[in-house]
Amino acid sequence: MSKKKKISVMSKKKKISDEELSGAALVKETARRIRLARTHWDAHHNGACRLERTRALALYERLSETEKEQIPQVLRVWLRYRSEKYFGEDRTPPGSGPPGKGRK
Repeated sequence: MSKKKKISVMSKKKKISDEELSGAALVKETARRIRLARTHWDAHHNGACRLERTRALALYERLSETEKEQIPQVLRVWLRYRSEKYFGEDRTPPGSGPPGKGRK
């Protein structure tokens, strides 16, 4: 005789949109996005890094001064440095460089 196993079903977490975040949740999500952008940067996934950096920067700009101080300094410096050096307005937009090496 076979025994039937009971399968438990877990419900999915409700996803909260970025617009609904505030306070500690906004700080936590901002730090998470910066860390994710750094991970993509280290793995040389430039498109994914650019996307996450843009999302993180949008959330970061919504923070108050006291909330910005809650973001670890290492993350704040990385976001500011990468934003200015590699993603600033004076940089060449992606995909618009001269044809040549690696492009077909």
